Amino acid sequence: MSDIPEPAAERSGSALSPFRHSIFRSVWIATLASSFGGMIQGVGAAWMMVALAASAQMVTLVQASITLPIVLLSLVAGALADAFDRRKLMIAAQVFMLVVSAMLAIAAYIDWVTPWLLLTFTFLIGCGAALNAPAWQASVGAMVPREDVPSAVTLNSMGFNLARSVGPALGGLIVAVAGAAAAFTINALSYIGLIGVLARWRPEREERLLPRERLGSAIMAGIRYVSMSPSINSTLVRGFVTGTGASAASALSPLIARDLIGGGPVTYGLLLGAFGVGAVAAALWSHRLRIAYSNELIVRFALAASALGMAICALSSSLTLTMAAMLLCGVGWVLVVSILNATVQMSAPRWVVARALSLYQMATFSGMAGGAWLWGYVTEGSGLATALLIAAAVQLGCIALGRWFRLPETEAMNLDLLGFPEPETVVPVQGRTGPVIVTIEYRIAEEDVFAFLAAMAERRQIRRRNGARRWSLLRDLSDPEIWLERYHSPTWTEYVRHNRRFTHDDAAIGERIRALHQGPGTPAVRRLIERTTGFPPDAIGPHPEEWAAPMTDQGRLS
Repeated sequence: MSDIPEPAAERSGSALSPFRHSIFRSVWIATLASSFGGMIQGVGAAWMMVALAASAQMVTLVQASITLPIVLLSLVAGALADAFDRRKLMIAAQVFMLVVSAMLAIAAYIDWVTPWLLLTFTFLIGCGAALNAPAWQASVGAMVPREDVPSAVTLNSMGFNLARSVGPALGGLIVAVAGAAAAFTINALSYIGLIGVLARWRPEREERLLPRERLGSAIMAGIRYVSMSPSINSTLVRGFVTGTGASAASALSPLIARDLIGGGPVTYGLLLGAFGVGAVAAALWSHRLRIAYSNELIVRFALAASALGMAICALSSSLTLTMAAMLLCGVGWVLVVSILNATVQMSAPRWVVARALSLYQMATFSGMAGGAWLWGYVTEGSGLATALLIAAAVQLGCIALGRWFRLPETEAMNLDLLGFPEPETVVPVQGRTGPVIVTIEYRIAEEDVFAFLAAMAERRQIRRRNGARRWSLLRDLSDPEIWLERYHSPTWTEYVRHNRRFTHDDAAIGERIRALHQGPGTPAVRRLIERTTGFPPDAIGPHPEEWAAPMTDQGRLS
């Protein structure tokens, strides 16, 4: 079998088709303006750190201070985005970042900024970004239809990098003429437009049929789902390694401008601008690439371009050549990020998509935050050129990882939820009634046993990642054709929640299993509630579900 996948089937839609949807278009434009402010603020913060005569590690920590909150808070933010109104979460995050940016501008105007105070403010802005990102990215699926999601994700990356193509150069000019405080002020003002657009948006609310999950349970459900989804796991590994290597280009850009080229803030802005131009070009080009080639092949090409760009940066002292190299880095970065992000979005159903995206962000930004510190440390010990060459080698190593962590093709997946009507029961139950034990009885012919076991292995993974506990498969010793699937749910609500998480792709496994069933009708399903013993009849009362939970460790759920 060839190591290079065959070209993917033709995708629907076009690169600009998400703009047909007015809400996506409005939010995209407002986010673009906010991204311009963020780019200008980033140039101001990085160059202010250089002006404060900080060490190379302190300069790279500006990048780390923005990405570290995403590592620390993304999973909580993802759980909140899946549980609460995403629009309100985004508004809260934007207001918080506006306030923090305004405080940073005031501190800069009155000359109170120190290296550690600057890192504190950039860290707080990163906290706002961490709260905003999962809600914003998960909202894309509510703004455009599924077939437009990959193009919408790419357009989001293009918008950010369009700002990056002009914003840094503009930021460098603003810093050179008016100082870093002016850059911070412009960033604070840039949040106002997006807050206004979000305040006017009235998305269709999904009907909530079950109580909201507790935060801890929601976080664990997200971790469980992702850990049992091989396609998402592969994406997380690639994101972490790519983030580690790619962080060198942005984190070391101020030092490249100052030490390798001998320039100032305008030179720094031009380098980031070249990076942004490459990113925009890649975003416009990416749709045609997705039509012609597989996700894996595109990512390999992008990583090679990024590695080549960083190697040229390490060896060049020419502004023109280094800008061309940064353009290559931009092409590589946006192609990788858009493919990985879209892969996660297309591999997770709506009930868990924000948490899956938050775990992807944690992996990628863990690599970026750790990489920013690592490249600063290597620069101080071995020199700037050495750090860039090692980062290029890391990107090439991520290409090799594709042999074991290949990216899936997601266009054929159908992750729409099936729907599950709550069963009627003769014994009265409430949401907190439990534990609930479910058994499903199959009759399987001897010649179908191996096919049945293979299908049940997939069934086990689906059951467990959707929340079932203590799943087991039993065989009757007196009648070997009888097989019993069994699993637990802690409460009736969790049992219903588990079944409402099944998608059309999950149902295909169930159809394979039912096709192997030889008995009359469909497999028999029994829903049981575990009972305790030792109560006199007159102590039971009219609501037996009140004492359904076990009183001893025997039979308790793990």
